[in-house]
Amino acid sequence: MRVPFLDVGAAYTELADELNDDFTRVMSSGRYVLGAELEAFEQEFAHFCGVRFAVGVGNGLDALSIALEARGVGPGDEVIVPAHTFVATWLAVTRVGAVIVPVDVDPRSLLIEASAAVAACTSRTAAIVPVHLYGNPVDFSRLEGLADVSGLFLLEDAAQAHGAAIGDRSVGSLGDAAGFSFYPAKNLGAFGDGGAIATDDEELATSARRLRNYGAPAKYEFIEAGHNSRLDELQAAFLRTKLRVLVEWNKRRELVARRYLRELESLSDVTLPGVNSREATPAWHVFCIRHPRRDALRAHLSARGVETLVHYPQPPHLSPAFAHLGFSEGSFPVAEDAAATAVSLPLGPHLNEPLVTQVIDAIASFAS
Repeated sequence: MRVPFLDVGAAYTELADELNDDFTRVMSSGRYVLGAELEAFEQEFAHFCGVRFAVGVGNGLDALSIALEARGVGPGDEVIVPAHTFVATWLAVTRVGAVIVPVDVDPRSLLIEASAAVAACTSRTAAIVPVHLYGNPVDFSRLEGLADVSGLFLLEDAAQAHGAAIGDRSVGSLGDAAGFSFYPAKNLGAFGDGGAIATDDEELATSARRLRNYGAPAKYEFIEAGHNSRLDELQAAFLRTKLRVLVEWNKRRELVARRYLRELESLSDVTLPGVNSREATPAWHVFCIRHPRRDALRAHLSARGVETLVHYPQPPHLSPAFAHLGFSEGSFPVAEDAAATAVSLPLGPHLNEPLVTQVIDAIASFAS
């Protein structure tokens, strides 16, 4: 049997009646942008994250860049980012004209190394963007202290971590603001693109609402140069329905992840994902293992019907897009090792027990 990396279509199948009702309701309303569905979703998502405000935008990259812009981060400012992440984290910094300051990641969790972030701070540092990579939440305790002393803007890149938490604090409420993506493959995924900013900062939320809508607080009142980045009504309606099942679907993901952790633990050369904190509740967006013969393992799994992905095969600092920054091989060794050894296994709320068994058996047959 073929084991898909993620069965996105199964989400529609399970919720088809509700989603079809959403479609009919929105299409009948005659209001498709900045309407009641978006307002309701923003309120519900803010409550889910444990903050006062959510601002729906066009995608996850816009969520990060608009949040930085709303806080006033711009040319001349330095922004600390992890060296191992999806390129959108870095692109958000370049969009506002700030200077990217990468730091390496923790070898176990592959999350931003707090001590490296602290060491990278200068008088020009304006913000730090920790990434809750793979749905594993960053422990903000050390970073919060630094921000309190230096006044830094802590912006969570929460694109992969819907529903994750540290203790009783949800991702989205750990920093000053958070940027979420609702790309279809996310734990909370739309049926198209989308994103949101979550924050307790009313001034930032107000600014973000202007910036997403051409810089206008009201129609034709352009008080700053903004963007066209609105989460549309149809996607907001779909996300409201999927938000109601997010906790349950995350629990299904956790069951698969726990089985992987339990049954792959003894295999030689397989490095399992490390959780960043004992208080962490991951969202298990991606189950990323590492293996020194990653490409051979992927070929072996593919021959046995198991689809895998690599997150991410090229660190941003070694990509042509950021060659002008002057980094070279060896600049961030942990991130580079992850790029060479990481492989992500099938995981999702609709992955059944027999398919999980097939994945585990295929990996075991390679390792034995």
